[in-house]
Amino acid sequence: MSDQSVMVFASFTPREGRAEAVVSILRRMRTATRQEPGNEQYDLFQAERDGRTTFHLIERYADGDALQAHRDSTHYQAYRAEIPDLLDEPIGVLVLTEVD
Repeated sequence: MSDQSVMVFASFTPREGRAEAVVSILRRMRTATRQEPGNEQYDLFQAERDGRTTFHLIERYADGDALQAHRDSTHYQAYRAEIPDLLDEPIGVLVLTEVD
């Protein structure tokens, strides 16, 4: 993979009444991911729009290999198995590489 840093922007729309469960899982992920050697940023944000709460992760990895190591981790695999049933729609994921 590339040796250029990689950003990920992920969005989560919880089912009604499931926001606390979603944020709990995402906080657990934040703690575990920040300990990964190639992780440079893993920050959780919340937005309110039209009476709905959404959560957003801004992630940065040293390179593509670090992102793949994250995706291969036990905590990532557990989160991906657990969170879909709590969401109204699939996780929105954008993998970004720097232009400037």
